[in-house]
Amino acid sequence: MSAVLSCRHFGVDSEYLFGYCFYMEQNPYEYRDALPQGSARRRGAGLNPGNRFERQRVHVLGEALDEQRAQRQQEGEAPDQPVRIPVQVFPDKTQHIINRVSRTSDVPFDWTVNPYRGCEHGCIYCFARPYHEYLGFSCGLDFETKIVAKHDAPALLRRELASPRWKGEPIVMSASTDVYQPLEKELELARGCLEVMAEAQQAVTTMTKSSLVLRDLDLWSKLGEVNAGRVTVTLVTLDSQLAQNLEPRAAAPARRLAVIRELARAGVPVSVNIAPIIPGLTNQELPALLEAIADAGAKRVAWVLLRLPYQIKDLFLDWLQRNVHPKRAEHVESLIRGARGGKLYDAKRETRRRGQGNIVDQIRQMFDVFTRKYGLNRDVRPLNTRSFRRPSLHGQMDLFPSDDQA
Repeated sequence: MSAVLSCRHFGVDSEYLFGYCFYMEQNPYEYRDALPQGSARRRGAGLNPGNRFERQRVHVLGEALDEQRAQRQQEGEAPDQPVRIPVQVFPDKTQHIINRVSRTSDVPFDWTVNPYRGCEHGCIYCFARPYHEYLGFSCGLDFETKIVAKHDAPALLRRELASPRWKGEPIVMSASTDVYQPLEKELELARGCLEVMAEAQQAVTTMTKSSLVLRDLDLWSKLGEVNAGRVTVTLVTLDSQLAQNLEPRAAAPARRLAVIRELARAGVPVSVNIAPIIPGLTNQELPALLEAIADAGAKRVAWVLLRLPYQIKDLFLDWLQRNVHPKRAEHVESLIRGARGGKLYDAKRETRRRGQGNIVDQIRQMFDVFTRKYGLNRDVRPLNTRSFRRPSLHGQMDLFPSDDQA
């Protein structure tokens, strides 16, 4: 048994303290790397793959893991009991907060604001995991426990919205990681950004799996009054146990449906993203999901097929082996490959969000039939951008408004 982690995360003495030995690995994709401290409590990832951008690795010897288990047993602890891994927060000194989405992207928006990088929710399927490797971390457990926070996000946003170069186009607040993850309760970076957007009536959408969004109901309602704000709730399954395994620190499905009801009751436009649909695991729930979504008051719904770029493949297959019966795990993997041309992932722009093949055709037809049945996707109005007005800087309003605000 072995694990491979980035060298930069350990001190000089690590080789002697934990049984690490350093080596150069030419093909990191061949490794499925166990966690050096054993399984992590209430975390999605059971692996911490080596960073695909780094050749140097730390190898954790199997003997060292055996010694750790023996020591825990001597101390009266169950040797296989999951270990609590605390969250570490790293400050991001970025100078800009509004990000342009790549022109090659297939997402239906152009601008994002991301106060956080990494996400405590720990969803095993999260397509944003590989982005953590740009920071020198792993897309596995590091993604869930090493969170980068942009503490200056509200101030930066105010400055950039006040710039004459900004045209008031719609913004998605955190398209890759959830702004309402547990850390937000303490730092309130999302609320700070939303206060600026509400003041400016800046068109904004957020996607979340957390009930913490209701804390900011006053701001979302204010934006909703001018059709400048929308909340998208992600809902993958109605099975609470499956959801807990897939998304260990996100709100339970019943709670998310309650969030939809409260947002809709407050006049906030709310949509639902069934993302991802996992063939052989959640696709059969689609009719029940769409009925529950409509009953809760959402008006719009979309879906995305499971995506497994880079080392998410190893993370997800490991999760399947740990949480699903072996025969069913084989069936799920087979259906995923069937939707991706025999591979676990196909990055072609025209198919990467939805896939192709028989199982995808079945999902598409089922989705179309039941969205019509439950009256969904009839209201597809875009967000209002004409109400945008530049926020004041340092409490001082512009004496002479620009032409686009006059």
